[in-house]
Amino acid sequence: MARLSKNRKLSFEKYNVDKIYSIEEAAKLVKDITTTKFDSSVDLDIRLGVDPKKADQMVRGVVSLPHGTGKTIKVLAICSPEKEDEAKKAGADYVGLDEYIKKINEGWTDVDVIITQPPLMAKLGKLGKVLGPRGLMPNPKSGTVTNEIGKAITDVKKGKIDFKVDKSGIIHAAVAKVSFDAKKIEENAMELLNTIKKLKPSSSKGIYFKSVSLSSTMSSSIKIDSSALAN
Repeated sequence: MARLSKNRKLSFEKYNVDKIYSIEEAAKLVKDITTTKFDSSVDLDIRLGVDPKKADQMVRGVVSLPHGTGKTIKVLAICSPEKEDEAKKAGADYVGLDEYIKKINEGWTDVDVIITQPPLMAKLGKLGKVLGPRGLMPNPKSGTVTNEIGKAITDVKKGKIDFKVDKSGIIHAAVAKVSFDAKKIEENAMELLNTIKKLKPSSSKGIYFKSVSLSSTMSSSIKIDSSALAN
């Protein structure tokens, strides 16, 4: 059995790993039990009662977190020349077309989000082997394929995130930073949970929120009362 570190022992003194907490309590606790010297991300892990293998039970969507994620998002706008000024004014870190398609084809992927226009997806589609595994391929469902380039960039910079249930029926998402006050962590988490709740597939029967937990980088998970989310 691995030895517990001093910090881990202290964190276990502050909460019960077997207890189920309210989202309000969890938001406060995650700050108390985090001991990293850097500003850790706060993550939600949500196990859903869906079968991702069935197309009609694939839960996927976007949400604008009221307080952002606390993370600096690097955005690449691949757009036509007439949209470049709009993209730059909206805060895109990189703006262009063929030169960036060439860079990506050569292996460059130093961005968090790529936003493009519908007519340009044919060019990006050829980069699927590079962008797909990194989760960088633009998608209309996540709002990253649009003619409203400026709005899409602004939304992403403010804290718009996309989420998708994985093969195990779990959604993982970073919703805040530990430096946020507890109320902001709670409100961001609830915004995501309420959005996921609205996306419940009609074909999904039984318990939808099977389990929900909140944690930060390198901290233990705090179990959240998922039954309350059904109401």
